[in-house]
Amino acid sequence: MFRITLLFVILFTGCQYNPNKDIPTSNSGVTIATAVVKPQSNGLTTEQSNVRNRIQMENIPGSIKHLYIISAYSGQVLIYSTVKGKVTSSGKRLTPKTVLAANANGGASAKGCRVNIGGKNYRTSEVLGDDGTYGSSIPYIYWFDTKGIYHQHYVSGGQIIHISNKPIPIKSVVLNMELQTLGKTK
Repeated sequence: MFRITLLFVILFTGCQYNPNKDIPTSNSGVTIATAVVKPQSNGLTTEQSNVRNRIQMENIPGSIKHLYIISAYSGQVLIYSTVKGKVTSSGKRLTPKTVLAANANGGASAKGCRVNIGGKNYRTSEVLGDDGTYGSSIPYIYWFDTKGIYHQHYVSGGQIIHISNKPIPIKSVVLNMELQTLGKTK
C-alpha cells in the first residue's frame, strides 16, 4: 500500500487535477497557455511553409549548397565546401532501424506500418519522414561536393554548422575543400 501511495505522489507531484476544468494546472496555479495560429493565404502556417520550402529546395536536381563550419570561439571559418544536393546526417536511413517480430501480413489488429525489406514484409513503429527517410539527425554529417568528392564530418564542441544555398562573404578559411585536388592546390 505504501508503494502505491508513493508512486501516486511521485507521478502527480507538480500537477494538480482541477475537477472543474480539464486544463493542466501547476501547483502555483498557472494553467496552460494557447495561441490561435492563422494560416497564410495558401492555407499553410509559416512553419509549414518553411518546412515545405526547405524540402522542395533540398530536392532540386543539381542544386548546390555552401557549407561553412565555424568556430564558436573565434568566429573563424574552419572548413568551407560546396555541397551537391544537401548535407545528410549519419542517422538517416532508407529502411527503419527496428521492425516488429509479428507477422506483417496480419489483419487490422497488426500494429505499425508495413515495410518491405529484402522482399519480406515487416511492420515498424517508425514513421517515414517528410524527406522519405527514417532516422534522426547528427552525430556526424556527410555530403558530396560539386566534384563528386565524399566528405564526412564529426561534429564536436565549439562548432557551428552553417549551410546556405548562396555563398556568403568570408575573409578567410582554414581548410577550403574547393582548393584541394589530391593533396595539391589549384
